[in-house]
Amino acid sequence: MAQVKEQRTVTPETRHGLPPLPYDFAALEPYIDAQTMQIHHGKHHQAYITNLTNALNKHPELLDKGIDDLLRGINSIPDDIRTAVRNNGGGHHNHSLFWTIMAPAGKGGGGEPTGKLADAIRRTFGEFAKFKEQLSNAAITQFGSGWGWLTVANGKLEIGGRPNQDSPLMDGKVPILGVDVWEHAYYLKYQNRRPEYLTAWWNVVNWEEVARRYAAAL
Repeated sequence: MAQVKEQRTVTPETRHGLPPLPYDFAALEPYIDAQTMQIHHGKHHQAYITNLTNALNKHPELLDKGIDDLLRGINSIPDDIRTAVRNNGGGHHNHSLFWTIMAPAGKGGGGEPTGKLADAIRRTFGEFAKFKEQLSNAAITQFGSGWGWLTVANGKLEIGGRPNQDSPLMDGKVPILGVDVWEHAYYLKYQNRRPEYLTAWWNVVNWEEVARRYAAAL
């Protein structure tokens, strides 16, 4: 008797679940407002997870792969779901990182990095102010929706912008700091004033977490 192939499906709450915020929705005020955080996390991020899961359910052999592996191997994803995984898997990974590299101002957020990360930034970009200017410019000038990124590639720091929800993992790089410049990340408070949002965002960057990611990437 022929064996019946096991049919497996997952829900957004199983393999790829919505990570809880490490702080309250209002914790990043006045720089990022509570309503934006609530919608951004609970609606936008959740939608990426739901759409990713629906795509993966079409190919059960991919259900056990972690999100990092899916994105690093994006070119090997079946054609019929590759775009869905690129967009929604990228959105899931990008946002999961984004929540962790922010913290309330004065309570882990803001200031400047220290230690090995600070040394690497100075070696690569010059003084911290120059680094901030370069990353801010990459984010501000990103045409349309996208992200500004600080990544590690071959042991070295790089700054760059990427469109939509493309992840640096797709290019073999490790993201350690990213700023979301999709309009849903800032429009309720800042409308079309993306540079003003970037200026405010630096006040909530969690350098301890960025340094941890830098060390792990090395």
